[in-house]
Amino acid sequence: MAIIDGTDQTFKAEVESGTVLVDFWAPWCGPCRMIAPVLEEIDQELGDKVKILKVNVDENPETASQFGVMSIPTLLLFKDNEVVDKVIGAGTPKEALVEKIEAHL
Repeated sequence: MAIIDGTDQTFKAEVESGTVLVDFWAPWCGPCRMIAPVLEEIDQELGDKVKILKVNVDENPETASQFGVMSIPTLLLFKDNEVVDKVIGAGTPKEALVEKIEAHL
């Protein structure tokens, strides 16, 4: 499955069922760009089990505000429309992210 660009308008529908990893990011954010390849790898490995959604906080401030995103990157893991885990910053290794996702599959 390909990584999806989420918007304020589509967000609710994208996270309402299944396991979804949401990346709140912005194009000017260096750490956001550092984590992007990691998310692509996770998508290639677990894409049939987890949906990855990228939400640009500059273009979609409503959704970022709704979930209290104060710094980016912020990763929220949703399971059937509920936040079940949260990672702030780009310092979490890929293996740890995969473990968090797999715990909710």
